[in-house]
Order: sequence, then structure tokens, then C-alpha cells
Amino acid sequence: MGAHGWRSARLVFVVCGYLAFFFGELVPRAEAGCRGRESPNCCTGRNNECFEYSKRKTVCYCDTYCQKTGDCCEDYQRVCQISAIDCVVGSWGSWSSCTAPCGVGSTERSRLVSVPPRNGGTPCPDLKQRRGCFGNNAICSTAKEVAKILPDSFKRNFKDPWRRPHMLMKEEKASYCVYLRVKQASAACKLKLWSAQLVRERLVCAECQSDAMSKSNRCGGDGLESTRTFWAAASVPGCHGSWVRESSSEGCRCPPYSVLFV
Repeated sequence: MGAHGWRSARLVFVVCGYLAFFFGELVPRAEAGCRGRESPNCCTGRNNECFEYSKRKTVCYCDTYCQKTGDCCEDYQRVCQISAIDCVVGSWGSWSSCTAPCGVGSTERSRLVSVPPRNGGTPCPDLKQRRGCFGNNAICSTAKEVAKILPDSFKRNFKDPWRRPHMLMKEEKASYCVYLRVKQASAACKLKLWSAQLVRERLVCAECQSDAMSKSNRCGGDGLESTRTFWAAASVPGCHGSWVRESSSEGCRCPPYSVLFV
């Protein structure tokens, strides 16, 4: 190649260099950022794991929080805001029944997500609501009854010495047992040996004998399952408390050192 040929080749190289520089300044290079992330491209809320590298090789973020901190990737607006899908929820369901059959309790309702948020869309609102309620079931009148109790030795196998032979004996009904968990007992209960055993969280067997039964064939204040009811010791002034019924058994006798309904 002659001298003229080398000068022409050099000129072409220089011109191409200038053109490459000129178009490089006018045409932006391909941007790294949210579009280059693995799915999902964008994240809701504050998520420090939702990052990518910018074309300057610095860390940038693709979460919603980056709009506050000003460290979003260069293509955040174009990729995340346009493709953002807001959360959509359904209608509220009905309120649940009151947690307390008698007295103060709570009730709640919920709703389901129809469309989850994507790519930085608006997060979902609360999906549950709770409010107070006052239970007033038919059993509440029973819950207000106060059981009067005595030690089992007080009336077990009691026979009336004054009953005359010609007098008809009272119909004997089968006894039943109720097992109750003591929840509270007053300080006065410590005055007598039998009532001192009525301590918190102790399981007590209370027997309902024929003489103590009402016309409904049950003893007053024999408790309700999962509901706190009240009792009082008939022979110990000031001794009272509360308990919760756990189970019952028909036609049974409580073991020694139990209590009787009066």
C-alpha cells in the first residue's frame, strides 16, 4: 500500500472514531436496572433485596420506597410505574358470633384479596376487622346462678331420724357429677379445712344429689362449659369464687373430699 493509501485509511479511522463518540453522546447506552432484574422486576414497600446495578455500576433500587430515598434505578418510572398493579380486595364477609356467650367479648369479619399488588402497586388494605360485642345467649340466665356448696361429708347417706314409718319416702333421683376448674377463691375460704382445698386451677368434683335438684332435675349453679360461673360455700361466711365447667357424668358419685350442691 502506498503513502496515499495509508493516509486515506488513517483518515477513515479518525472519522469513524469521531462518529462513534458523537453518536455515543446522543444515543443513550442500554440502561441496566429494574428491567434486568429477575421476576418480579419491582417490589412493594421497602425491600433492601430489591436492587440492581445502574449503568454506572452503582447500586439502585426497584422498590416503592426508593421514591422517598431517591435511589431508584434509572428505568424505575418506565418499568415499575407503568406496569404497577394495585391490590384489589373483595367485599367484607359477615361478622362472626360473639366470642363470649355471656358478657363482653369480640367479633370479627374478613375479606379476601382478589388481585394481589405487583410491580410496586398499592399494597392491600386491612383484611380483618374486629369490634367489641356483648353476648346474651339463652344460657346467660344460668350463668348468673350462684352455686351453693357444702363438703361431701355433710349430707352423704343422710337419713331423717324424725321420719315416721308410715310417711312416704321422697322419690330418689339419680345423682350426677360435674367437674369444674376453680378460677378464683376468696381469702375467707382458708378458714375451714374443706374450703381451703378450693384453690385456683384445681379440678373439683361437685355432686348433685336428689334433695338438691329443682323441678328441672338439675342443681342450681351447676356451671356452663367454657363460661365462668360463681359459687359460694354455704357453711363458710365470705368464702366464694368462680369456676368453669369442664365435663359432667350422669348417675355417678364424686370421690371422697368432694363437694355437694345444696
